Amino acid sequence: MHRYKFVLTRPLQFLPVLFGISIITFILVRLIPGDPARNILGTRATPQALASIRAQYGLDQPMWLQYVYFLKNLADGEMGKSILYKIDVLKLIATRIEPTLALVAASVVLSVLIAVPMAAIAARNAGRAPDHAVRIVSTFGIGFPPFWLGLMLIILFSVELGLLPVSGYGATLAEKLAHLVLPSLTVALSLSTVLTRSLRAAMIEALKSDVATAARARGMPEGIVFWRHVLPNSLVPTINLLAVNIGWLIGGTVVVESVFALPGMGQLIVRAIFSRDYMVVQGVAMVFACATVLINFIADIVTVAVDPRVKL
Repeated sequence: MHRYKFVLTRPLQFLPVLFGISIITFILVRLIPGDPARNILGTRATPQALASIRAQYGLDQPMWLQYVYFLKNLADGEMGKSILYKIDVLKLIATRIEPTLALVAASVVLSVLIAVPMAAIAARNAGRAPDHAVRIVSTFGIGFPPFWLGLMLIILFSVELGLLPVSGYGATLAEKLAHLVLPSLTVALSLSTVLTRSLRAAMIEALKSDVATAARARGMPEGIVFWRHVLPNSLVPTINLLAVNIGWLIGGTVVVESVFALPGMGQLIVRAIFSRDYMVVQGVAMVFACATVLINFIADIVTVAVDPRVKL
């Protein structure tokens, strides 16, 4: 169990990271041009009304004092009140977290289902036509922007074929799953290209390892050698790469949710930025940061569990 000592110390290392993210987010969101009070009241608002709104939400205080209040709210388990929605930020995020979680989970599953077979085909045919085809497809896939890919999928599967809904989230489970197909496929097609290239390289190296050679010497069929010895030994770098790309994946949901009008946290933060809803932007950014840190922490635990040679 000494290999899992990092579980006790790693959370303490995350605190400075989250503290730094909170400072950067707090400063950047206030550098956005515009006045939240004027966005609420309009261009014809009187100076007295504007001053009243700023005082109500503490926007008339110095920036350092606003940050102190923000930290105090975080310590109390709160994130302030939304200027636009007029409710607590945590309650607002709670109403939007399900579509984002579902999108991220579905995207990860689809990415793995796409990447593993493609990497296996490429690795087992290294240097031949199937390998070259997979590498070309993955190279082109990296260059496709998610918003463009999402629009193309909408045109093909929704407009031309009429098989899947264009936007929204639905009410029943079946409707939600149908609405998640295109958004999750958009993210998965972009993420799977990166995973395929990494997993292919790891598989080719594992095919040449002593473990695979010894298994073949014992008369084990090549298929069993691949799936029993090669694939498990290739997963460690892919798990780490997937964890690193979780931040990109979460950021990608902002664009994808806007394209498909999914009522998740990505769409929420975009609207909050345009309306200068500082508390919502800070709250969603902190939730994204905590999710990224937590997923990387879980990936470290899985890495140690899969490969006893790894020590963190």
